[in-house]
Amino acid sequence: MDFNHVTHPLSDSEAKTEAERIIAEAMRPERQFPTSFRDESEVPPYGDTPPVHQDDKRIVPAWGAGIAVASIGVGAGITGVGCGAWLVLQGLASVTLYGVLMVTLPFAGVAMVATAIGGAINKARSTVTKNVYEGPVVQNTQINNTSNQRGMFSRTRNDVR
Repeated sequence: MDFNHVTHPLSDSEAKTEAERIIAEAMRPERQFPTSFRDESEVPPYGDTPPVHQDDKRIVPAWGAGIAVASIGVGAGITGVGCGAWLVLQGLASVTLYGVLMVTLPFAGVAMVATAIGGAINKARSTVTKNVYEGPVVQNTQINNTSNQRGMFSRTRNDVR
């Protein structure tokens, strides 16, 4: 029925029929997929039945799979952080030697890491020098000896050349 060319109003039964037709048309799925699979092949007289190929109709976009994996990782990480915070707060709640150690333990860990990094940097910066000299070697064994004596004081000067 084309509503643009209707010259008279619809009766109640016609309107109900038309409404049902429009709703049924709007609610009709575009493609129908079976929700179950029934294997109609014969069962062998003994032993296991052979596997039957079942097509997988699910479509998951790559971004959806990536978001799912990332959310699992974030959830696991947050759970670990929460458990660590709970343990630290449990340690802080008890004012014992263990509680005090629990408070100072992160600072000691940071100091240990800083010391290790400083030692590694210092060791990396210190260079090993091996001086290898090449060329002629001259050995002078002349000793120039001058002595001045005047009065009570004397001075001796040795020059090796």
